[in-house]
Amino acid sequence: MGEVSFLDVSKRFTLRVDGDVHHVQALERVSFTVHDGEIVALIGPSGCGKTTALRVAMGLDPASGGRVTVDGHEVHGCGHDRGMVFQHAELLPWLNARQNVMFGLEMKGMRGALLRDTAEKYLELVGLTDSQNRRPHQLSGGMKQRVGIARALAIDPSVLLMDEPFGALDAQTRESMQAELLDIQARTGKTILFVTHDLDEAVLIADRIVVMKNGRVQEIMTVPLKRPRGDLGIVRGSPEFTDTRYKVWRLLHDAPTVH
Repeated sequence: MGEVSFLDVSKRFTLRVDGDVHHVQALERVSFTVHDGEIVALIGPSGCGKTTALRVAMGLDPASGGRVTVDGHEVHGCGHDRGMVFQHAELLPWLNARQNVMFGLEMKGMRGALLRDTAEKYLELVGLTDSQNRRPHQLSGGMKQRVGIARALAIDPSVLLMDEPFGALDAQTRESMQAELLDIQARTGKTILFVTHDLDEAVLIADRIVVMKNGRVQEIMTVPLKRPRGDLGIVRGSPEFTDTRYKVWRLLHDAPTVH
C-alpha cells in the first residue's frame, strides 16, 4: 500500500521582522489524495505552498489545521513509511555512494550483510553499481541525485516525496533523470508526490497534476498519457502532451484563484 491524503490541511507561519510579528498563511484547507502506485505532481508559482505541503507530508513541519494520512495513519513527525528526495542530494561528503545509502538503512536499524546487500541492490536499481565506491565530489549532479533516490527507496517507504529533485541539473541530465524516474517507478510501483516548477516535467511524469496558487488547490488535472510512456521525446510531440501543457499554463497565468 502507498496512499497519502491531505485532508483540509492548513499551515500558518509566524515570523518576526524587526520586532514586528507577521503571519503567513502558506496552506489553506488543501485536500487531495495520491493513490497507491500513482505519480502526482504539485505545480504552481514560487510561494504557493508546494514545498510546504511536501514538508507537512514528510512530518518535517506540523500542520496548523487538518491532517495528512499515509495508508490511513495520521502523520506525526517523520517515519520510515515516507522517503524524501530533496533538490540537492545532501549526501554526506566523507562517505561513498554505498555508505550514503547504508546510512539511511542503519538509521532504520538494519545491520550485517543485509545492510550492504540492500544498499547495493538499490544502487543497481538506479544504475550506479560501478560507482558505489565514489565519494560525492567524484559524482556528477545526476549521479548524486540517483544516490539520493536510492537512499530514499532503500528504506522501502510507502510514499516517495520529491522536492524539485532535478531542478539544479542541466537540461540534458534532467531529461535523462525524468525517464529514469519513470523506469524506477515502473519497476518498484512506488507512490510518488513530486514538486516541480517545470510544466513539461509535470506533464511528462505525472498521472495527475495538482495546480496550486496562494496556498490553495486551484485545480486537479488528469494527464491523458498512458504509462509506460516510452521515449519522452516522442511524448513531447504528441497532441495530448501539448494540450495538457497548455491547459496547465492557462491555469497558472489566466484563471482566477478558487476560493
